[in-house]
Parts: sequence; structure tokens; C-alpha cells
Amino acid sequence: MKITDKDAELYFRLMLCLHNYVNQQMKVIPKVKTIEEYACLENAEKMELRNTLWRNPGLIDSFVLENPYSLPEEELDIVRKWRRFVSGTFSISRYLTKYAIFIGEDTKVYGVLGLFDSLEDLHPRSRLPIMTKAVLLPFKGKIIYDGILNYYNITFGGGIKSSLREQYMVAKQNDRIITTLEPEIAETKFVKPKSDKNWGPKIDNIVKLTEKMRGGPPIRRAAFNLLSASARSAEAAIKHPDDIYQLNALNDQVRKAYNRVQKVLNRAE
Repeated sequence: MKITDKDAELYFRLMLCLHNYVNQQMKVIPKVKTIEEYACLENAEKMELRNTLWRNPGLIDSFVLENPYSLPEEELDIVRKWRRFVSGTFSISRYLTKYAIFIGEDTKVYGVLGLFDSLEDLHPRSRLPIMTKAVLLPFKGKIIYDGILNYYNITFGGGIKSSLREQYMVAKQNDRIITTLEPEIAETKFVKPKSDKNWGPKIDNIVKLTEKMRGGPPIRRAAFNLLSASARSAEAAIKHPDDIYQLNALNDQVRKAYNRVQKVLNRAE
């Protein structure tokens, strides 16, 4: 869950140029004149420059326009897109094969890649979830962070963990995990085709069969009723998957049928 080392080297080279440009324009650290001098700065001073950049994103436009380091167009385009950065507080909630899941305060869910190291290598899975202040950036169609994560030393309770888990599941189910900050790529994102297997005839037969199941002891009647309600719910899920109102109504019937089964079992002596 990280970009290639080659891309990481490119990212840091471009960001180094941008930070040095910011320093020249804003005079944050007047003694620094060159990229080599910038590279020797203490982390606290680099952090000051980094924060100045994100407080003044218009400097990105000036950098691209002036192109002080004679960067080729494809590299300028990478920097230009950093204007679309997303800054804020995020909860790193889980690690997937492709990316780490960042959940923002606005409940938006992002798939973020590491740079030279994957985030899991830096922060073990056992520590999740972690709250961090971060800047997310577009990079070659993916999302990275700007190299700095400021962590909050807090522990999440069970309720918050459950809420984060649900926010992730909602985003996953509705295909709302944001994996790029480049709209032109998002619009052409490949959509996996739905399964072409036709379950309609088979579920129709099951529904008809369960409707004929009646009689017998109380537990059998209750179980038959549950089976019939479940079959109708499955039929709607296949034929009308976008009709949330109908699916909820049928799900209520399944729940009531299940409760009847439970009552019959509780009454048994």
C-alpha cells in the first residue's frame, strides 16, 4: 500500500523544489537560499515551511507559472494538481491490500498510499484506529499524504470504533471510497460489471415452494414462515436491488418471522 520508490523520489524532489520556492517568496527562513541549504534544515523548520505552503496554496499557482527550476510539463502538472489538497483531521481506521483507509471529520473515506514506506510498516495494525492531522495530495491518479502525519495521543472507545467501522462499510457498500483527487480520472473510473448470472427463475421456484409449506407443530409453522419471508426478501434483492423502501419492508417481515421462531422456542418446555 505505497507508491513505488521511483515515484516517491519524484514526489520528494518536487516537494523540495516547492518548499524552497515558498521560502524564497515568504522569507520564512531568510538564511536559506538554495535547495541544498533547505535539505539541511531541522525538521521543525521544514515543518514551518510546510505549514506556510498549505496556508498559502496560491503559491502553487505562482510556482507552476514561473517554473523556477525548469521542470518538464508532466512534472509541473503533478505540482499543479496539489492545489486540490485535502487538509484536516483523519482517523486511520484500517489497512487494506491497496491502501490505508483515512476517515475525515466529514465522514468522507479516502484510500491513501504511503511513500517510501507503507503506513502499516510505520504504524502497526494493532494500534488502529489512530487519529492524525494530515494533508492528502493527488499523485498520478492516486492519493498520498505530504510526508508528515501529526498524531493525537488518544485512545478510541468501543463506540467510536464501531462508528468508524460503520462509516467505512457504508462507503464500501456504496462505492464511495475516494481513491483519487483528480475528477477527470474519477469520471472514467472502471466500474466492475454486475454478475450476469440469472438467479430470477431459481428464486421464483423457491418462493413458490416456500408458499406451499404449511402446517405441522408450532416450531415448524414458524420456521416455514421465516423461510418464506426470507425467500421473498431474496427475490426483491435480485429483481429490485435499488428499491430500498421495498427491501426494508420485506426485511421487517423477516425480522418479525424470526422473532416468532424465537418466541416458539422460548415457550417450549
